[in-house]
Amino acid sequence: MTGKRSAGILLYRTTTGRTEVLLGHMGGPFWARKDDGAWSIPKGEYESGEQPQAAARREFTEELGLPVPDGELVDLGEVRQSGKTVTVWALHGDLDPADVVPGTFDLEWPPRSGRIQRFPEIDRAAWFDLTAAETKLVKGQRPFLARLAEWLSG
Repeated sequence: MTGKRSAGILLYRTTTGRTEVLLGHMGGPFWARKDDGAWSIPKGEYESGEQPQAAARREFTEELGLPVPDGELVDLGEVRQSGKTVTVWALHGDLDPADVVPGTFDLEWPPRSGRIQRFPEIDRAAWFDLTAAETKLVKGQRPFLARLAEWLSG
C-alpha cells in the first residue's frame, strides 16, 4: 500500500422525512474556534494489512467511544483528502451525541513549548441534515454526502 489511508463510517438516520448524518467536530487547538468546515466523518488511519472496513469500525468506536450500530455498511467509495486516501461506508442507525466519549491524542502545545497536552479526537458530535452537513463538513469529505444522497434516492 502506498500513501496514507483512512477509513470511516458515515452514520445516517431519517427523521420527519429528512436525512441526517452524524458528524464530529475535530478536537484540538487548531479547530477550537472554527465551526463551518471543521467537522468530520468519524474515521482514522489504518496500516497495511488491516482491512479497511475493520479499520472503519475500529475508528468509529475509538473516536466516539460507542459501538458501531448493527446494520449493513454501504460502500461510498474513496476520495483523496490532504494527501491520503479516505474510504467511507454509510450505515443507517441512531445514537445520542450526548453519549459520545471521544478518544484522545497527545500534542505538543503550544508549539515548541515542550509541553505535551491531551486533546479529544472530537470535542462534540451532532446530527445535521444534508444541507447543513455540506457547510459543516471539511471540504475534502463533502463528496460522501452527495454519494449518500444519490444512493438513498436510487
